[in-house]
Amino acid sequence: MIRLTELRLPLHHEEGALRPAILRRLGLDDRDLEAVRVFRRGYDARNPRAIMLVYTLDLAVRDEAGVLRRHAGDPRVGPAPDTRYQFVGRAPEGAPRPIVIGTGPCGLLAALVLAQMGFRPIILERGTVVRERTKDTWGLWRRGVLQPESNVQFGEGGAGTFSDGKLYSGIKDPRFLGRKVLEEFVRAGAPEEILYVSKPHIGTFRLVTMVESIRAQIEALGGEYRFGTKVVDLLVEPDAAGQRHVRGVALAGGEVLRADQVVLAIGHSARDTFGMLRDRGVFLEPKPFSIGVRIEHPQGMIDRVRFGPNAGNKLLGAADYKLVHHCGNGRSVYSFCMCPGGRVVAATSEPGRVVTNGMSQYSRAEFNANAGIVVGISPSDYPDHALAGVEFQRTWESLAFEAGGGDYRAPGQLVGDFLAGRASTALGEVEPSYKPGVTPTDLARCLPDFAVTAMREALLAFDAQIPGFARADAVMTGVETRTSSPIRIRRGLDLQSVNTAGLFPAGEGAGYAGGILSAGVDGIRVAEALAYAATGREVPRDLSRGTETAMTYG
Repeated sequence: MIRLTELRLPLHHEEGALRPAILRRLGLDDRDLEAVRVFRRGYDARNPRAIMLVYTLDLAVRDEAGVLRRHAGDPRVGPAPDTRYQFVGRAPEGAPRPIVIGTGPCGLLAALVLAQMGFRPIILERGTVVRERTKDTWGLWRRGVLQPESNVQFGEGGAGTFSDGKLYSGIKDPRFLGRKVLEEFVRAGAPEEILYVSKPHIGTFRLVTMVESIRAQIEALGGEYRFGTKVVDLLVEPDAAGQRHVRGVALAGGEVLRADQVVLAIGHSARDTFGMLRDRGVFLEPKPFSIGVRIEHPQGMIDRVRFGPNAGNKLLGAADYKLVHHCGNGRSVYSFCMCPGGRVVAATSEPGRVVTNGMSQYSRAEFNANAGIVVGISPSDYPDHALAGVEFQRTWESLAFEAGGGDYRAPGQLVGDFLAGRASTALGEVEPSYKPGVTPTDLARCLPDFAVTAMREALLAFDAQIPGFARADAVMTGVETRTSSPIRIRRGLDLQSVNTAGLFPAGEGAGYAGGILSAGVDGIRVAEALAYAATGREVPRDLSRGTETAMTYG
């Protein structure tokens, strides 16, 4: 196969225009082109009046060697890489069963790959099955009733289930593990287009059925799920060399499960588990994250600015944006987890606190666009101990709860009032989507002063890029605190905890992913590292490369 990149055609090109364009580009006769597969289709909307579709194609041609020879100096023509996933091994006969804690994207992919390799993992989830969890989550949104163990953060599918379902990230992926994630999602019921569109997404309702399908696959391969099962302690014992080694977990009901390999895919909101790990001596360290609000505009406004006369085109869908501003006070402000045609949702997991997040369905057909507008912070903003970032988050979430009225309504403010430094008392044309509801107030009551200053500067800068971004009646809803984990569970090149052998910290909660796709990729990496450890082999460098630092993407 030959890979042809950067083939550009007008947005409104005829259905049959792709093949002739390939023939012209490569100088081929029609009989020489045997098959065409679209590997990626993106778009270039820098000129909204002349939007171009940009194709990456895998081609079967009659004389492959000759075509490659004629285009040897062209960086856009070359051999197609082999993106097929190769398992690193099989479980030895009678291999002990590993434990996977957490069923978010990271835990799901780790458990699935372990099951496919024959390890028959035991999967522990503190929350409920995804459909029961959906009912509990709607209970908070509709009635203001929080279930602390079954909500946007906890339960089958993880936090990504109630999100926009974005399936792209900025991670380096030389082994195409992201392709493995997408192929498994398609096998589980996702639309096949996620394999080739440049910014694939699924949406909450489709994620629910996918999560159930993946669970069925894991169970068919010998995996075992336990829902409503909270891990309250980690069993750590010395090995033959006197080094710390995990030997199992203790559950809330008093049961002990023995295991020499434990995958820790707990997500960024398992604060009580972070505390338990600290108490058990697992090496933790604070890491940067961000804090801010959700901002809402009419989706039609964003579409018109980004796509001009092409707004509403089905191939383009609802327009998104990605914004960054470096402020005079040294802070960076950026858009996070932008949700076209979606809604702002209540995402707290603790009583007496308000947390916001964004969500879209597959259609992205709701009236508002929303995104986090967040300010980067570092451990120097809360110097004390490894879990100081958690306490920092809780402080602002509690203040947001009070500012919203103490019943899980969120504090909200119009952009015009925020810029003028006055409390909002009424709303304008933009109707906030957050449920249980929004209380007009002054968001400065529940944000650090440095964040307020930076956001005021950034909003005006963003308005220069997207006219209308700082419109007076755009709505800001607070607070957005859980952009990423406030800690990192340090691991080595073997992807095990640096001071507790057999413990594999993984995904967002451990500080090694940001978003569904990168979390799934990290789950695969950790499953492979566990397989190497279980079979007494050294982890190759290409498996561990790039995993020593956190990856956060919105």
